[in-house]
Amino acid sequence: MSFFSNCPTERCPGRLSGNPLSGLCDKVCVQVKKVFDACMRQAQEDNVTVTLTGLTPANPTYPLNFISARNTSTQAQISSLQVDPIPDRQNLSRVQVTYVIPVEVLYTDANGVEGKGTANVTLSQDVILHVPAPSIMPYEIEAIVSVVSPEGTYVSGNTFNVTFCTTSIIKVVMTVELLIPSYGYATIPPCQEYTQEVCSGFFELPLFPDGEVNG
Repeated sequence: MSFFSNCPTERCPGRLSGNPLSGLCDKVCVQVKKVFDACMRQAQEDNVTVTLTGLTPANPTYPLNFISARNTSTQAQISSLQVDPIPDRQNLSRVQVTYVIPVEVLYTDANGVEGKGTANVTLSQDVILHVPAPSIMPYEIEAIVSVVSPEGTYVSGNTFNVTFCTTSIIKVVMTVELLIPSYGYATIPPCQEYTQEVCSGFFELPLFPDGEVNG
């Protein structure tokens, strides 16, 4: 039996009434990334050492003056992961994850020339999350991050000590196929083009002024 035929008519009132708006009767199989669990952590990370590479422009005049820093990608790279089920709590596990965040740092050199460089920031979390039961399809752990830096101190060479304001979301995800009800395909309206009509205000004026008729 296919997924299309696996829906009794009595579960679809729209089929019985003939009115598609009275019930959701179409069955659509979609492939999505299902989030089984997620948690968010916001924290201030002090004295994070970052060493810049790929300086633009090259060969700045030292010392450097820190301006700001922020992540260049919201998807962090998982470098270390350990998942341990908690015996007394069904489907809950201790998730220990270390992830790497690419950041871009802006600075000025001793001559006042603005420059930038890239670095990696490594963070770790130890949390409890709902992890699905074993199945053929594996789950994954994702780290979605946003980091910004309000202040930093120059150390030497291309190195700064930086304070980061971090927001990180750890997710337990799996690519699955879900059977969902549907109203059918979406109707896409035509685009409304943006234009600046130079003459629009002029053309809206009356041909002759109102109430100015001379007797």
